[in-house]
Amino acid sequence: MRELWKDTEGLTTVEYALLLALVVVAGIAAWQGLGTQVGTTVNASSGTIANAGT
Repeated sequence: MRELWKDTEGLTTVEYALLLALVVVAGIAAWQGLGTQVGTTVNASSGTIANAGT
């Protein structure tokens, strides 16, 4: 049991996997926020264009 506790060979792989998961979650959150902002901007622009002709 002590040998397993001191074994750090796979530790770097686990750290990289956790870091990758964190980056993916942050990327998804940023993408969703950006998508919402783009949708709001497009809707506002289309409303302005539609009202420009009246």
